[in-house]
Amino acid sequence: MAQTIACANQKGGVGKTTTVVNLATYLGLAGERVLVIDLDPQGNATSGFGVDRTTVDRSVYDAMIGSVALSDLRVPTRTQGVDLVPSSTALAGAEVELTGLDHRERRLARLLDGVVGDHDYIIIDCPPSLGLLTVNALTAVDSVLIPIQCEYYALEGLTQLIATINLVRDHLNPSLEIKGVLLTMYDGRTNLSADVAQEVRRHLRGAVFETVVPRSVRLSEAPSYGLPIAQYRPDSRGALAYQALAAELLERDGKRKGDPGVAPVQAEPVHA
Repeated sequence: MAQTIACANQKGGVGKTTTVVNLATYLGLAGERVLVIDLDPQGNATSGFGVDRTTVDRSVYDAMIGSVALSDLRVPTRTQGVDLVPSSTALAGAEVELTGLDHRERRLARLLDGVVGDHDYIIIDCPPSLGLLTVNALTAVDSVLIPIQCEYYALEGLTQLIATINLVRDHLNPSLEIKGVLLTMYDGRTNLSADVAQEVRRHLRGAVFETVVPRSVRLSEAPSYGLPIAQYRPDSRGALAYQALAAELLERDGKRKGDPGVAPVQAEPVHA
């Protein structure tokens, strides 16, 4: 039975999609069966895996609004064991269309029932908002992974997100938990990053992952080539950080301890 995780933060530009693509890739390289669902109308996770969303015939929209099963929408990625349910431009109107549907907050939860037995992890990339698509994800999953950029307003946005998570837990999904908080875009040269990291850890303690993702040009470049960082620059600082995050997640889940198997990809890196 799959663990289901929503990667969510209503603030844009915090490394949410970067985390989904690269964490899923390293979990796949560790032998886990992973399904990524791109629930963001921007479709960045879709393009991050090298899939052109303008050529996608069917997407998660056809499941959320229509009657297509998620199992029929899965496409393979370049990483063995990692499949994707892509986004498309049609998803941009889904918030409005969902408003008039019955059980509008539970559409995704019902869809996941058909695929949870096929994967070890299902990771959902949520849009940068707290609208109906994100609420659907929070209602459907076991837990939430929250990336936080190491910047001044990080905690302000986190407070609003946690309030939403609590509302969903109280009214729609009593078992919803916080999987962890991930510090992203950390710049060790600045006092600000260190101060924000310290403040987040003081407020959330054990919920914060030990792994910290540094600010990295390579992480920013990789999506333009349609590649996870493991296949673009596996020796970069960003790659090593997401490799460590996958290992830490697996250890938290009791799947392995200090696992050396979460290793750089077997495929040759692709250079620009």
